[in-house]
Amino acid sequence: MRIVSGSYKGRVISPPKSFRARPTTDTAKEGLFNILNNNFYFEDISVLDLFSGTGSISFEFASRGCNSIQLIEINSSHFRFINSVINKLGIESIRPIRTDAFKFLKSCKNKFDIIFADPPYDLNGIEQIPEIVFSRNLLNNNGWLILEHSNHQNFSENPHFTETRKYGNVNFSLFKI
Repeated sequence: MRIVSGSYKGRVISPPKSFRARPTTDTAKEGLFNILNNNFYFEDISVLDLFSGTGSISFEFASRGCNSIQLIEINSSHFRFINSVINKLGIESIRPIRTDAFKFLKSCKNKFDIIFADPPYDLNGIEQIPEIVFSRNLLNNNGWLILEHSNHQNFSENPHFTETRKYGNVNFSLFKI
């Protein structure tokens, strides 16, 4: 896994072999960030990275100049790995929080410009993520929710759904206010 662009471009991040997370592929990240780059000034936005796993998405945002990133990961070994990379790279813009993503969303008082969620593809309740985000009003005006999921899920009936982008087996459904 590598950081695709920005100040940390090309840095390889290697989780331990025992790591259970499924990192977003470099190709999918590159495609997603090309879309985001055309719609946001990274220096001006706040990001919430849910189900962070390897931290790859947060590292990509930090590398591109985002100064306000909250990262949520419940798994203790994943959380330790993320913190080790943050320390190794000297990243100050990421605030990691070790907690359950659903509990965090239900108690969160902040608003974000981008919420990225990459839950395990077989997670029970994945369909609740857009409902919680929009019912709790967690996005700023013109904010986006990006939900990574498998080919088996379809979110097109959600009133905030705008499109799905596919990169191999990776699907990003985009929701906007």
